[in-house]
Amino acid sequence: MLEKLSTETRNCNTMSLDGMKIKDILLVMNKEDRNVPTAIMNEITQIEHVVHAVIRSFRAGGRLFYIGAGTSGRLGILDAVECVPTFGVSPEIVQGVIAGGMEAFTMAVEGAEDRADLGVEDLKSVSITEKDTIIGIAASGRTPYVIGALQYANERGATTAAISCNKNADMSKYAKFAIEIETGPEVLTGSTRLKAGTAQKLVLNMISTASMIGIGKVYENLMVDVQATNKKLVERSKRIIMEATQVDYETAQKYYEESQHHVKTAIVMILLQCSAKEAREKLQTVGGFVRKAL
Repeated sequence: MLEKLSTETRNCNTMSLDGMKIKDILLVMNKEDRNVPTAIMNEITQIEHVVHAVIRSFRAGGRLFYIGAGTSGRLGILDAVECVPTFGVSPEIVQGVIAGGMEAFTMAVEGAEDRADLGVEDLKSVSITEKDTIIGIAASGRTPYVIGALQYANERGATTAAISCNKNADMSKYAKFAIEIETGPEVLTGSTRLKAGTAQKLVLNMISTASMIGIGKVYENLMVDVQATNKKLVERSKRIIMEATQVDYETAQKYYEESQHHVKTAIVMILLQCSAKEAREKLQTVGGFVRKAL
């Protein structure tokens, strides 16, 4: 089956890869990588459908799960983890699930991706419901672990989506929304951590970011629900207040403290010249959207 997958075929532009000068290797890699955004553009409509599905899940109190094996699973975990500090959500809201468990994030767990039953068991362990959205990720589009997970998710009534890097992927048959990014042969044959991995990362960026915008986690282009878990992020929070309201640093710091370190509240307090209590009430009334509160 592998010879039928474009991600597994040999790239005619790199047949002499081992004989190239280092600069030429870098140039050909860069050239191949430039094809990735174009391939993604062809799938924008499907990505849009997935984003709307994720927003519906969030609004219903559901969650987003990424599930994959190897590089695909690791990319899902990476995106899920970053949602917590960037958008101020609970770790439960966006989760990454990888074949072989978290141990597989740093070390390959042989054979785990070949077992559809493990995909089922891993989703059972997080008690998915019809409110959740499950996104299977596999460059080949044929990983049994992911297919098993998607089949189970469908049985549970969850919304399912698939991200693969081959057309007519087997995995697509088990997803309500199929994103098929045809990235083509890799510079290094079969090494799908390259173009395929880049494509997956870009699409995950799109899905999580656009979905969080859709539930009010962004004002203008500012991450107004950022979690200030260190000094750098505390300072970023104050700068966000400054950018959103055009006040000076001292004023931003004052309102940051008065809002109990809640950026959205501080912004609404400044722009509407109201108390922290009034700002919080306005935000709660409109589901946390700063623009609507104003």
